[in-house]
Amino acid sequence: MEKIRVVVTGLGLVTPLGIGVEKSWNAALAGASGIGRITRYDDPNLPVQIAGEVDGFVPEDYIHPKEVKKMDRFIHFAMAASDMALNDSGLKITEENADRVGVLIGSGIGGLPAIEHYHNAYLEGGHRKVSPFFIPMLIINLAAGNVSLRYGAKGPNSAVATACASGNHAIGDAFKIIQRGEADAMIAGGAESVISPLAVAGFAIMKALSRRNDAPEKASRPFDIDRDGFVMGEGAGILILESLDSAQKRGARIYAEICGYGMSSDAYHITTPSTDGDGAFRCMQASLKDAQIHPEQIDYINAHGTSTKFNDELETLAIKNLFKDHAYKLAISSTKSMTGHLLGAAGGVEGVFSVLSIYDGVIPPTINLDNPDPACDLDYTPHKARKASIEYVLSNSFGFGGTNACIVFKRTTD
Repeated sequence: MEKIRVVVTGLGLVTPLGIGVEKSWNAALAGASGIGRITRYDDPNLPVQIAGEVDGFVPEDYIHPKEVKKMDRFIHFAMAASDMALNDSGLKITEENADRVGVLIGSGIGGLPAIEHYHNAYLEGGHRKVSPFFIPMLIINLAAGNVSLRYGAKGPNSAVATACASGNHAIGDAFKIIQRGEADAMIAGGAESVISPLAVAGFAIMKALSRRNDAPEKASRPFDIDRDGFVMGEGAGILILESLDSAQKRGARIYAEICGYGMSSDAYHITTPSTDGDGAFRCMQASLKDAQIHPEQIDYINAHGTSTKFNDELETLAIKNLFKDHAYKLAISSTKSMTGHLLGAAGGVEGVFSVLSIYDGVIPPTINLDNPDPACDLDYTPHKARKASIEYVLSNSFGFGGTNACIVFKRTTD
């Protein structure tokens, strides 16, 4: 039986570069940085004082004020980006199609800020100081749950918690749900907001974060020899995935087609990629096999590109091992150089950027690549965006625990 083709018909973004797809994308193409000093809290004792915060976000713009207090910030972001994506797609959820529209939104950590807040409240005032909404505020699947409730989407509903691969796994799993014929449309992506003292302390003590506190906008520098760790970001990226038949029947705008999904595990270390790049290699290979294309057909890779020593070297190695000579001909970039690392939301945001690179014919840059690491010797689109005719894009996401997810998007003329 012929596989059901799946396309992207709507996009929604909340990122450190701006609220909304247009603001975030234009800022990315301009090579802007969304990294700055943390304003969410004040703890001068923490060795890391920088992050990619979302400025000016008003949850009441997207959620009824009475509902806002029932959700932690990552759910606010998911609701906002889903609202944008649905409006962009023109998809209407009705009694007739509700059970054919699903939601699948990933998050790496979920409501950690709510846990911090109510733990302190409990210690100071006992159990009566804990909100009755505390548990629904923090559970990862309540992002998808609240989006489903808001729009009446009664189809498949789930969540993914695979660390920094969560957003990509959510998109890929949603793609497969439609491809299997279990839904006609899915609201899919990732959301995260854990810029909090405990989260920053946890990543900092692992020495995973950049400590370039005196120059925040220069701190996220993937593939650069002077990189010293990733910069935490927050936000959400949501895509409306839809069967080609459904999209065509309602005359929807089609941004791109999703045609390949790969998954793998390093089975090597809880936080460090395998030293030969094997897990990333096999994941990218699986996504190309699923898409039924050859490596030389990929034009652009939106890299995981975290700005950590091991990821950037080993992702580069995996790309060279898989793509051979073509590795030096294709374009690569890490948009984390501008947004920071949005953890479980990274794949969602980078999925939107990947789709837009096809639709607009432009590759976003890797900023701060001033002194390339000799081990990272590919074309990372340094400093400036580049016009290009793009047929296929590969979007990479790799997470703690050795979990990997890769998505292939393609141009469609249907």
